[in-house]
Amino acid sequence: MILKIILSTLIYFLFSPLVIAKNSHHQFEDFLLSLQQQSISAGVSADLAKRHISEIKTFKKANAANREQHSLDTYIPQAIPEITVSTGRTMLQQHDVLLSQLSQRYQVQPRFIIALWGVTSGFGEQSGKYPSLSVLASLAFKGENQSFYVNEFIAALKLIEQKQIPVSSLLSSSTGAMGQMQMMPTQVLRYAVDNDQDGKIDIWNSTEDAFATAANMLHQQGWQFDATWGRQVKPTMMLDPNLFGMESTHTFPQWQAYGIRRFNGASLPLRSDMNVSLIAPDGTQGRYYLVYDNFRLLHQFTSSFHDSLALTYLSEKIKQ
Repeated sequence: MILKIILSTLIYFLFSPLVIAKNSHHQFEDFLLSLQQQSISAGVSADLAKRHISEIKTFKKANAANREQHSLDTYIPQAIPEITVSTGRTMLQQHDVLLSQLSQRYQVQPRFIIALWGVTSGFGEQSGKYPSLSVLASLAFKGENQSFYVNEFIAALKLIEQKQIPVSSLLSSSTGAMGQMQMMPTQVLRYAVDNDQDGKIDIWNSTEDAFATAANMLHQQGWQFDATWGRQVKPTMMLDPNLFGMESTHTFPQWQAYGIRRFNGASLPLRSDMNVSLIAPDGTQGRYYLVYDNFRLLHQFTSSFHDSLALTYLSEKIKQ
C-alpha cells in the first residue's frame, strides 16, 4: 500500500507539469482565436488576421516594463554615464541638418529627439529583435493590462495591412515597443512618417523615419517649442500627499504658496499659464521636481519617472 502511494506521488510530480503545460498551450490557442475575432471586428481583414495569428507562438520573454530601480541619485549616473553624454553631443552634431529640418517642421527641439533616441534604444542600437506579434499576443494572454496589449496587437496587424510593413520587419523589445524610438504600434500607426521618401515606413533602419515619427507624435500632441520639461525644486514646508502626482496640476504661484521653491531657494516664476505637477519618484526623502506638459509627452516613451528624468537629464547635458 505504501509503495503504491509512493509510486502515485512520483507519477504526479513527473507528469503534472506536462499536463499544466498542455492545458496552458490549449488556453493560448483559444486566446488567439478570440484575438483573431477581435482583430477582425476592429477592421483587420479576415484573411490577414487568420494568416498571421496562425503563425504566432508563445513568447516567454515577453515582459511588461516593470523593473526595480535605485534612487535617482544612483540611477541617473548609471543610466546616463559620461560616454552617453558625449555620444549624445556627437550625434546632435552628426545629424544637425536633419534635426534642424525636423525642428523647423515639427517645432521640437533637437536635443529632446537625441535624448529620446539615446535613452530608449541606445542611439538606435536596440531597436527591437523579437517578433512583435508574438510578444504582444503573449503579453495580452498574461492578463495584466490585457485590453492595452490587445489594442497594441491589433495596431500591429494594421501596420502590416495599412502601412505595408512586412511581418518579418515588425520587431520589438520584450515589452512590445518597436523601432529606434521604441514606440508602441498604436503610436507608429497614427504618427508614422516616411521622411526619407523611399516609399516605406522603416523606424528600425531609417533614422530619418524614426526621428520624424517621434517628432510628429510630439508635435501633434501639443509639444511646446518655447518651453522646457521642468525643474528640480525643494519644499519649505510639509506637503499634502494629494499634491503629488501627474494628476495634480497647479500654477507656479500656487506652488509658491504651497512652499515650493527653486532648487537654489529662489522664488518660482510668476507666470500662471502652465499646468505644473509635482513628482517625488523616491518619496518625500528624495528629489522633488516640478514637471510641465512637455514632460508628460516625453513620459509616454518610458516606463518610469526614473527613465523619464534620465532622459531629461541627458537633454540638459547635451544642450547647445
